[in-house]
Amino acid sequence: MNNIEEFDKQKTKVFKYIMYKKRTEQEIRNKFRGQILEEMLEEIIEYLKEANYINDYEFIEKQVREYMNLKTMSIKEIKYKLYAKGLDRKLIEKYIEKNYEQLKEYEEKCIEKIKQKKSATMQEQEIEQYLYRKGYKND
Repeated sequence: MNNIEEFDKQKTKVFKYIMYKKRTEQEIRNKFRGQILEEMLEEIIEYLKEANYINDYEFIEKQVREYMNLKTMSIKEIKYKLYAKGLDRKLIEKYIEKNYEQLKEYEEKCIEKIKQKKSATMQEQEIEQYLYRKGYKND
């Protein structure tokens, strides 16, 4: 099998993986490391980035929207979740900086939701400690 055929075969494998569910560049690297030659994997990733099949910034936007719709999380928790996916810190910081007002508003709503939910079983001080452990700021 020649190089072009091998490249297409491996590219198809990676493509199926990312079409099933949006993935980060790091997730792709982790999945195919050792299965595809390093050099070829880099070429495939570059190809997919140029074709906009992989876009970590868009991934961050989508992920954060999902978190905001489904969970109550502090900005700090969101950051850690994104770091865990192997996303570039600078990209995460850029997104948070650009969307800080919206994220801050979301975080404040989460605090209110948590306070209402926990007020039946916890005292004010316990709730504050709980929020602090979850990464919410002291104010």
